[in-house]
Amino acid sequence: MTARQHENKKGTHHGWERKFPGMEISVSEARKWARELLAGRITASVLDDVLLMLSEVVTNAVAHSDSGRDGWVTVHVGCVAGTVQVTVTDDGSATSAPAVQVPGFGGDGGRGLWLVDLLATRWGSRHDEAGTVVWFRTTDR
Repeated sequence: MTARQHENKKGTHHGWERKFPGMEISVSEARKWARELLAGRITASVLDDVLLMLSEVVTNAVAHSDSGRDGWVTVHVGCVAGTVQVTVTDDGSATSAPAVQVPGFGGDGGRGLWLVDLLATRWGSRHDEAGTVVWFRTTDR
């Protein structure tokens, strides 16, 4: 696992990046890492939302991309004046793409991006040479 930290000259923008192995344990590791970075920088309720969305997106990366087959998931967390943006990059997949699914009653799974869509101020996804990128942004209310 590698980590990098960025800070602008005024100290108002903080950005961190870390690579996690494409394994289930990385979901809780990414959540713990983000909690340590953001606690005290944003309100507890926004932190809870960010950690839930991060868990869902990293879970999707591990479960539905080539990252889950001995690959990596890269997480970037940025925080500027109460606005948090998280970007998760996985190794991509030839057979699936991020999509919001409306969860069925009593169904198991399929709620990840639905929750992100519900909680995030903005979110999106794209494919590039690195793989699949899913990002979300939320603002301290």
